[in-house]
Amino acid sequence: MSAASGESNYLVGLDLNGRRVVVVGGGSVAQRRLGLLVASGARVHVVSREVTPAVEGMATSGQITVEVRDYRPGDLDGAWYAIACTDEPETNAAVVAEAEERHVFCVRADNAREGTAVTPASASYDGLSIGILAGGAHRRSAAVRTAVLEALQSGALSDTDEPPAPGVALVGGGPGDPDLITVRGRRLLARADVVVADRLAPPELLAELGPDVEVIDAAKIPYGRAMAQEAINTALIEGARAGKFVVRLKGGDPYVFGRGYEELEACAAAGVPVTVVPGITSAISVPSAAGIPVTHRGVTHEFVVVSGHVAPDHPDSLVDWPALARLRGTLVLLMAVERIGLFADALVAGGRPPETPVTVVQEGTLRTQRTVRADLATVAQRVRDEAIRPPAIVVVGTVAGFSRDDG
Repeated sequence: MSAASGESNYLVGLDLNGRRVVVVGGGSVAQRRLGLLVASGARVHVVSREVTPAVEGMATSGQITVEVRDYRPGDLDGAWYAIACTDEPETNAAVVAEAEERHVFCVRADNAREGTAVTPASASYDGLSIGILAGGAHRRSAAVRTAVLEALQSGALSDTDEPPAPGVALVGGGPGDPDLITVRGRRLLARADVVVADRLAPPELLAELGPDVEVIDAAKIPYGRAMAQEAINTALIEGARAGKFVVRLKGGDPYVFGRGYEELEACAAAGVPVTVVPGITSAISVPSAAGIPVTHRGVTHEFVVVSGHVAPDHPDSLVDWPALARLRGTLVLLMAVERIGLFADALVAGGRPPETPVTVVQEGTLRTQRTVRADLATVAQRVRDEAIRPPAIVVVGTVAGFSRDDG
């Protein structure tokens, strides 16, 4: 029997689409392998004395077939590939021996060197399949795989010498912590020729840009100086028409009170191609960073995100404050700190109890994050006393009274 080792392995991609693959064992090890096998199009058959609920679920949904019994010789009949992953070394050895006789490559999960194939630590990235072998040293191969993947995702390692096509990408930068931008967002940012950035876009991400990248400050400071939306649209369009790849880097998600769709419409009208990359919105992530779930079983069945950029009685307001006050769920208010007293009064006037918990989180997910807890009756004074300033998120409802110690 030949042994698999890192020095002699021949790394190859198998086309298993429509071909029979037999997995002997139905525990957690098999469970981890089955997803990729199914995704490859293989006809996966599992033989095991018992299976995990997840494996059983895959069989119920028709993704795989399962026989709940002991392995017996002949189970590899018609197989192109096999995996022995029981918790019994003698059974795994018997599966490998049958595979050897049938000229079927077989992975032995409990002792990689005793099989005739080794499963690489793998990942997919933008059409690439990445596989790393380390002679059965799984932790090492997994660590290298992860490092390569992270380098590709961050742009530190390029998978192409071709410049990106001219156009615009609307990228949500997340709530503030630079690690909370999406993988795709970070990759596109690394390829940008021009970056048009909001004040709320994570500044650390801009520090990673190359010296040849043009950065345009589109700071839209609340109630202060602002770059007109028309000027932002013009910068995006002119950059793309000049043959450049332009990233519009926004805080949170481009479509949550971020005017992202206005920018898409302007680019589309000008014939400029646009890619939209969703971001982690502060409406959910900032409460989470403060230990607050916006929903919780048995407590709330809905949450509503509301813009607080105009007062409740302002003629431009589109919010039905009496209706919000009648809801029993969670309210998340964005851009509401400067008018928090007006919003609290409107909710109380509409029927929300004055003792309804309120939590205000300033600069959420950053090291400077501050959290103030109050209720509708006292939140305005607490915000003044603590000198809370934008950017801040206001959470109203029972969950706002939760702490990390609540179970």
